[in-house]
Amino acid sequence: MTEKQKQIEATLIPGDGMGPEIVAAVQIVLDALGSPFAWDVQQGGLAAIEAGGDPLPKATLDSIRRTKLALKRPLTTPVGGGFRSVNVRLREEFELYGNIRPVKTIVPGGRYENIDLVLIRENLEGLYVGFEHFVPIGHDPHGVAIASAVNTRAGARRIMDFAFDYALRNGRRKVTVVHKANVLKVVTGLFLEVGREVGKEYEGRVAMDDRIVDACAMQLVLNPWQFDVLVTTNLFGDILSDLMAGLIGGLGLAPGANIGENAAIFEAVHGSAPDIAGKGIADPIALLLAVGLMLDHVGRQDLASRLRAAIDRTVNQDKIRTGDLGGTATTHGLAEAVARRL
Repeated sequence: MTEKQKQIEATLIPGDGMGPEIVAAVQIVLDALGSPFAWDVQQGGLAAIEAGGDPLPKATLDSIRRTKLALKRPLTTPVGGGFRSVNVRLREEFELYGNIRPVKTIVPGGRYENIDLVLIRENLEGLYVGFEHFVPIGHDPHGVAIASAVNTRAGARRIMDFAFDYALRNGRRKVTVVHKANVLKVVTGLFLEVGREVGKEYEGRVAMDDRIVDACAMQLVLNPWQFDVLVTTNLFGDILSDLMAGLIGGLGLAPGANIGENAAIFEAVHGSAPDIAGKGIADPIALLLAVGLMLDHVGRQDLASRLRAAIDRTVNQDKIRTGDLGGTATTHGLAEAVARRL
């Protein structure tokens, strides 16, 4: 094997619900692609709770620290008290400050055609810092709920640099800063202020504009083609990225990348869907597209391009699709079809 062909060590977290069967399907495709990754398989989510009482075990964290690269399926965090979000813990543990959510039309003929957008979300600040508490009123210990949002100039600068650099490297024309500075003048006003500063540094190379988040949501529905790359705070990014996935048919087609200085974690952004687990009908495309982002990240754009082309031909030329896309293929059957195209 040449240096370029050597397997790349990475952590694999199969997740729970329909996760293991989708991971098995992805492995079929990766085998056909030449098995570029050497996996260290670790547990997370409900499967990890059942095995050891922690949805994010030390062994999983240690593996990611060693490989600095991970692919994960959705991990279920029990609703309510007891456990913090696994995704939030992972982002904090490895300082995965940048969340990339590309949204690109895969199956023509939907409500919107020729969608090609990227949302970049700040992952570590905003309301998701989890600074929350109750204030008792009379006999009610939960009389008032209070949450604090935190945006820092350093954090805003880091995500803005990341977004504009991403746009420049990928031949994008414009970055839109999404905020709520008309009302949240301090916490998102700072975000917008830094966005404008960074935008001036890229003047003549990447255009910059801004939108208030509620207006942006409406405009994404009315005319999404006016946008290119959008960068925003944690909560707004969480909401808008799902809205944007709806433009191309839903979360089953949406991959995500979480990037930090010392680690990167790639994922399908949809849920674990335990209601369809074991039925063989889950769509593996989102996780396959996440693998494509992962291959891009490690410098194997050649394999990423082959993978995306094989998915396109399978879905659009061979018309092999799972039920969510109007077809009848099983999870395994779709993976086999993509593998044949490779």
